[in-house]
Amino acid sequence: METTSTEGRILAVLEEDAKASYAEIADRAGVSKPTVRKYISKLEDDGVIIGYSADVDPKKLAGQSIAMVGIECASERYVEVTRALKELDDVESLYTSSGDHMLMAEVRAVDGDSLGDVISDKILSIDGIEAAHPSFLQERLK
Repeated sequence: METTSTEGRILAVLEEDAKASYAEIADRAGVSKPTVRKYISKLEDDGVIIGYSADVDPKKLAGQSIAMVGIECASERYVEVTRALKELDDVESLYTSSGDHMLMAEVRAVDGDSLGDVISDKILSIDGIEAAHPSFLQERLK
């Protein structure tokens, strides 16, 4: 989305700081607070804004390990696989991908061993999943 449009400027502020108040967003986007309220409500209703989240540095997160897991699945089982993955509490987020893997899942567990168990016992046991390729996140650089 263009950052020159009102929506684009508001989204740019939110993407930089999801905790920004309407007043802060209005100031940084160059619009009024009622305009911010109206656009954010519309963007939420239209499904453009689907949620708000915190960026986490996995190295500083005590008692939790995070991995991005590339997942291959049988194309005829794609719908069932994605439904099953979305049901797993350990899967924080799930994305389709045009890269090396059909799906990418952000998986969290208390430690590396538990993360391995989630991948081997839960993810790989889903009918239709052919392979899982984890990359364990170590340090957030930006």
